[in-house]
Amino acid sequence: MGLNLVPVDIPAGLNSDDTTYSAPPSWADGSNVRFRLGRPQVIGGWESLTLSLLSGVCRTVLAWTENNTNALDVAFGEHNALQLWQGGMLFNITPTLALPSTALGANPFSTTNTSTTVSVTHLAHGLSSGETVVISGAVDTNGILAANLNGTRVVTVTGANAYTFTAGSAATSTAAGGGSAVVIAPQRAWAGGPIDGAGSAGYGTGSYGGGAYGAPSTDDFFAMTWSLSAWGQKLIANPRNQTLHIWGNDTAQRAQPIRNAPAKVNYALVAPQRQVFALGCNQEGDGVFNPLCIRHSSIADETSWSTLSSSASTAREYVLPGGGRIVAGRVVGKYLLVWTNHALFLGTYYGQVAKVWSFDKVGDRCGLIGPNAAVVVGSTAYWISPDRQFHAYSLGGAVQAIACPIRKDFADNLAPSQADKIVASSIAEYGEVRFDYPDGRDGYENSRYVTVAVEGPDQGAWYRGAMARTAMVDAGPQSYPIGVTYDGHVYWHEKGSSADGAALSWSLSSADLYLDENFAVLARKFLPDTGDQVGAISLTVETRMAPNDRDPRSFGPYAISADQDEVDILPEGRLFRLAFSGSSAPAFCRLGRLLFDVKRRGRR
Repeated sequence: MGLNLVPVDIPAGLNSDDTTYSAPPSWADGSNVRFRLGRPQVIGGWESLTLSLLSGVCRTVLAWTENNTNALDVAFGEHNALQLWQGGMLFNITPTLALPSTALGANPFSTTNTSTTVSVTHLAHGLSSGETVVISGAVDTNGILAANLNGTRVVTVTGANAYTFTAGSAATSTAAGGGSAVVIAPQRAWAGGPIDGAGSAGYGTGSYGGGAYGAPSTDDFFAMTWSLSAWGQKLIANPRNQTLHIWGNDTAQRAQPIRNAPAKVNYALVAPQRQVFALGCNQEGDGVFNPLCIRHSSIADETSWSTLSSSASTAREYVLPGGGRIVAGRVVGKYLLVWTNHALFLGTYYGQVAKVWSFDKVGDRCGLIGPNAAVVVGSTAYWISPDRQFHAYSLGGAVQAIACPIRKDFADNLAPSQADKIVASSIAEYGEVRFDYPDGRDGYENSRYVTVAVEGPDQGAWYRGAMARTAMVDAGPQSYPIGVTYDGHVYWHEKGSSADGAALSWSLSSADLYLDENFAVLARKFLPDTGDQVGAISLTVETRMAPNDRDPRSFGPYAISADQDEVDILPEGRLFRLAFSGSSAPAFCRLGRLLFDVKRRGRR
């Protein structure tokens, strides 16, 4: 009996927002399958970057290289820490906050002969055991050199007005000492922030019990996010709504607050002109926080923020019009993009003392849903707005809405009040932009993603997947993209063909399609056209007699092994829905043209 072959070509990309049957044929759903040159293929796998876990929930990742050695540094902004991966090891560079210093009275130290323990008289110190202080101004005391007294010391509290620390050597007598110029500068560890969000400012928002009953919240309650930028080989780090910090490329040191920087900043970045920007910050004149205020440092000086200190100063302040609040910014070439929750502004550098920068609105009703929900590819930015629409803006053009045929599933299931967790990243190798987001069906953490091809022959094709990543960043300068899980695992992505050695699961299903528009058919065989298949493929076929048929029939699953010529199947119907899936380690395949051997059964 001869074969009656029916080929089926399905265009690249998923379309789940249409009806059950759509013409031409379409892919309706899938997970962890991308489209390359018009055909579907399983995404790349992931492998551990380090076996050590991060200490907190990471929301932001930045990779950069050192000036002299070109060594790779990777910073992780977490809800309770700032960590650095360098040379295969993790280091804690969480900011240490310097509190106001206190000059003590004359001879505030007391020692005991042969002991390294030094007692300190410090009225109403307010410290806790285990915190650190920086001691300066002490002189040689009772056999202990000044160098073994001054410096950073860990304290043990013995009372409201006293504590002890361990000196670098033992005393030779029991007596008081220290001199008359001892200064204590307490150092307090950074307190961190919330893992989850609880909404925006306004009526009915904020944590339960926060604010007066029936009154709107005046504060934002967001998950702790960071903005991270390279300052040469140093790191500029801004935990949201706190001050700016700098880390000087010394793994033995913590990040430190930047002198003279605004005390409260929504988002920070470094412009190509070597200026540090505070987006949404305290105004210079009165110190009041203004969510639409932009300030930047002088060129090449991260500590110079005063606009009055010198007539030649290039530090400046601007206030954006239009209301709302600044959410984030991005560098695009020599320009800056600044999003409020309502609009998009373009920052242009003029470099004149009378006009250093200008900020002009280039889009309205296209604000940013969260600080990490925008990414730049080339000269184009891609982002999600608060109404859960996808947008793009290219320099010299206008803001464009991006059509998304799988948007409804994303928009309907975005977890309430957790939009600040959305992370936009790019995958340059495939010309893609990816958005990881918290899906309410899975809880309050990032659990799924949607991806669109923005370059190449598959431009406009969307796909999605189930994968829990709280932070993602593209390759460059590192060789592979980096992704981080909620529990602190850090992975190289698009590397290998497994889930860090475990099975990589994938699936792809079509909408209803006709193998013969005029007749019901019996599909006798499926003739696989697969490339580079690793691991078994499962095919399940669902059939129905009409698009609104509520009683479909299911056939299979049928196993498809690598290099198999044909698979015997016997589903019968008019409309066919094809579901391919796999789960193995390693796992990969590329599906070509779908080809069936069919026999007509009648015009039913």
